[in-house]
Amino acid sequence: MTTPPAPFPMGRPRRLRQSDWMRRMVAQTQLSPSDLIWPIFICEGENVEEPVASMPGVNRLSIDRAIVAANEAANVEIPVIALFPNTPENLKTSDCEEAYNPDNLVNRATRAIKAAVPDIGIMLDVALDPYNADGHDGLVRDGEVMNDETLMILERQALSHAEAGADILGPSDMMDGRIGMIRRALEQNDFPNVSIMAYSAKYASAFYGPFRDAVGATGALKGDKKTYQMDPANSDEALRMALRDLDEGADMVMVKPGMPYLDLCSRVSRETGAPTFAYQVSGEYAMIEAAAANGWIDRDSAIAESLLGFKRAGCTGILTYYAMEIAQKLSDPMSI
Repeated sequence: MTTPPAPFPMGRPRRLRQSDWMRRMVAQTQLSPSDLIWPIFICEGENVEEPVASMPGVNRLSIDRAIVAANEAANVEIPVIALFPNTPENLKTSDCEEAYNPDNLVNRATRAIKAAVPDIGIMLDVALDPYNADGHDGLVRDGEVMNDETLMILERQALSHAEAGADILGPSDMMDGRIGMIRRALEQNDFPNVSIMAYSAKYASAFYGPFRDAVGATGALKGDKKTYQMDPANSDEALRMALRDLDEGADMVMVKPGMPYLDLCSRVSRETGAPTFAYQVSGEYAMIEAAAANGWIDRDSAIAESLLGFKRAGCTGILTYYAMEIAQKLSDPMSI
């Protein structure tokens, strides 16, 4: 229960806002590098840092450059990096075989990073859109995204990632039953310690556009993803999906996108009691960068405020393209 302040003038709430040290001392919400997961886009080649046009400041990295980035992340105590592949067009097919190729781009990157930076956690996405000629997260037959047939491919993909050394699997496909199938496969194949962070409340959002540019999926997508990603109008469904995924064996859950869904971050965290993460997605990043570039907002303050908002809403952590920049500014856990 919140205790109201004494009536004015005995109670003056501004007393606790008068100086920087006072504001820091009474801050309820803190942000530290340990709260951050850094998404990194991986591409083929050597010594490649290829800018993503719709995400100023974000680059696709070849594996050798990703190793450097992973080491930098570890040095500023970012616990986990999340790798996403820019798959060559000639490897995108309707049957998505490249998704479970042991030597696909993210599996090679995972092995290389683990060998060079063993103390960094690696999270890999489990979904078919980077490998699908149709750009969808599942197999497509006669224009329909197939649920059960997709599960068989996702299982093989998840096992290939576990074998490569992934610490966390992030199923983002939104097929029904995928968490249970992946968890059973991990247990049966001697990967009991691989964690699952389920994209439980992943909405059919307009904020994903720059990400699709980054992974090369924009031109491939035929139609939309509304038959499997969630309707932005629904909130109760988010809780049901999170509870279902936890029941099937997820260790952590995610709400995606982040800022437009802070109410769900709060509700899922509070009502499940499970570690709850938010993804500050590419469109959110691009909006901050575009507004700052035009002088409409103060960039650094907007970044800090947005990340504190996730923590204040109850998030355990945040996937954000600002992870490295923020972690470099945070030598110790503190409020900003």
